[in-house]
Amino acid sequence: MLVGYDGTVHSAHAVEWAATEARLRRLPLKVVHSWRWPYPISHIDHEGAAIVRRMGEHVLDHGVSLAERVAPGTRIQRRLKDGPAYVALMAEGDDAELIVIGSHGQADLPVASTALQLPSRARSPVLVVRRPVAGHRRVVVGVDGSAGSDAALDFAFEQAALRGWSLLAVYGCWEPGAVPREELDLFHDDEKLKRVCGARLERAVAPFRVRYPQVDAWTSLVLDPPREALFDAADHADLVVVGKRGHGTVDPLLLGATSTAMLQHAPCSVAVVQPVLEEGGKE
Repeated sequence: MLVGYDGTVHSAHAVEWAATEARLRRLPLKVVHSWRWPYPISHIDHEGAAIVRRMGEHVLDHGVSLAERVAPGTRIQRRLKDGPAYVALMAEGDDAELIVIGSHGQADLPVASTALQLPSRARSPVLVVRRPVAGHRRVVVGVDGSAGSDAALDFAFEQAALRGWSLLAVYGCWEPGAVPREELDLFHDDEKLKRVCGARLERAVAPFRVRYPQVDAWTSLVLDPPREALFDAADHADLVVVGKRGHGTVDPLLLGATSTAMLQHAPCSVAVVQPVLEEGGKE
């Protein structure tokens, strides 16, 4: 388990989530803080840089103390890094079960934001904590029949099982631009669209109901675009899980429009999960 901490309230919420997660999974937790010299390298002042680094050490100490309070007995590791936060987290979290970060609550996150860069590039699932757990005790997961949504279902069911929460699998099926040409006729017949997509939704969820029988799982088929369907469901959730459709470039839109929109505007925490790669590197 890996969590980034920068001393803000939002990153404190991330540490609380990650420490709880590490305790539930019985895994060690690594707390990372990345400090940066705030001026061009040509203007570096070595004495000043040493002061900034010591300030970073104090911030990291606070993050580690917070994790220890939330999850006493959990093995806590600490890493102080230099440079952009998302680079540090990727370097430390290449084999992490989960990377947890806070969101600074901005509605329009810049391209350089860690909350967009990290989910776009990381191999591990990335969970962006937007607020403390509100008490809904529900995970919402987006389903569309893709490899990404299968990975999202697996992660979402695991989260629900670990925390004793319920789960709602949502399929916003009104997405003509994302279906094969042979399925376009479905959008001229609402009842047929419901039958076909409803069956796809139930097939996708069925294996996870068997694997996690303790999870109270529901499905919802909505004749709306995926983003609208997930936003509506997120109002009554503590976590939304989506699969990643992008290709790991610097363009956050290549996360997929739905993932990007949820990271920017969802009222609750959001996890972005990579599809499982088959042998040979194909999804």
